[in-house]
Amino acid sequence: MSGDNDHDPTVAVVAPPVSAPGPTAPTKPTSDPVASPVHAAAPPPAGSPPQALPRPYFIRNRTLLIVLGLILLAVAIGFGLGRIGRNSGKDQNRLILYGNVDLREVDLSFNDSERIAEVLVQEGTKVTRGQVLARLDTSRLKPAAAAAEAAVDAQQAVVEKLHHGSRPQETAQAQANVASARADQINAQQQWTRLTALTQLSSGRAISEQDVESAKDAMDSAQAHLEVAEKGLDLSTIGPRTEDIAQGEAQLRGSKAQLELLRRELADSELVAPSDAVVRTRLLEPGDMASPQKPVLNLALLDPKWVRAYVAEPDLGRIHAGMKATVSTDSFPGRLLPGWVGFIASVAEFTPKSVETVELRSSLVYEIRVFVQDPQDELRLGMPATVQLEMDPDARNKP
Repeated sequence: MSGDNDHDPTVAVVAPPVSAPGPTAPTKPTSDPVASPVHAAAPPPAGSPPQALPRPYFIRNRTLLIVLGLILLAVAIGFGLGRIGRNSGKDQNRLILYGNVDLREVDLSFNDSERIAEVLVQEGTKVTRGQVLARLDTSRLKPAAAAAEAAVDAQQAVVEKLHHGSRPQETAQAQANVASARADQINAQQQWTRLTALTQLSSGRAISEQDVESAKDAMDSAQAHLEVAEKGLDLSTIGPRTEDIAQGEAQLRGSKAQLELLRRELADSELVAPSDAVVRTRLLEPGDMASPQKPVLNLALLDPKWVRAYVAEPDLGRIHAGMKATVSTDSFPGRLLPGWVGFIASVAEFTPKSVETVELRSSLVYEIRVFVQDPQDELRLGMPATVQLEMDPDARNKP
């Protein structure tokens, strides 16, 4: 039994039997103050069987230490095998990324400040490029446009008149005025000549000096009228001045510009879709006062769509713009949508909270955008998506 107990720390130490009371030898005090209590204990009384000494602590817990060592060894072996299995099972020709669907949004607003007359679409409505979505009240804009159009027509007539010059009838009228003025001038000159001759013959007694002066004034006036008629004939023959024509044309351009502005405002009174999209939100209703600063509708464009994902730095060297990819979602399992890498960020950033990667989330990553073809409009904004990139395993070793 003693041999078995030497190898089994769990066997309790057997206490010595209690002997009958009798005289005992005096206990010799120990001189070592730090001696173990086992060594300081009193020796057994004479005649009693020998008492077994207690085993040290590390011997009594040897089995526990062995068990703990085996457990640590098993954990280390399992961890190493896991790393080996994971590294050996990683596909070097394919990179799987996780991201979310993203797309462009447009806030549509009117260019002018006016009251909204009607909104023609609801939330969730698919619209096409050029489709009218809302209209403004044009009850005051249409009369202004009509007045501007009339002003353009009037100025256009003035410019055409300047370009055509004088009519033949106007030229003939000027010639007749010249002939009449010349006849009056000849008559006045002859009258003055006669009165002057009579005055000389009568030594001023037959004709008064006042009559002679009046005849002289009439002759001068007739001569001036003749010159005026001749200049009028010249102007009628030459036509309008070049400067007058240029002024008329400039006024016509100003009138046309004003009309074009009013027509543009009339066209802007209709809010049209810039491209194929889906109405996400109606922000204003009929009766609200619209302005360029207040959007009326929020649209989500149907094209392009992309998946915003993040790539760790070790895999960045194997990705390039234009690389083909496939995109899948949990909503449509088994359906792969074709895509391509259209954007790779040039600056690293800390991993956002919404990113899901198999790498350490505290590492720096690079944002990429994988554009995807979605002809059936199945992808929605913010939808989680899985991106698979087919990569060249030897890309890192290539110069």
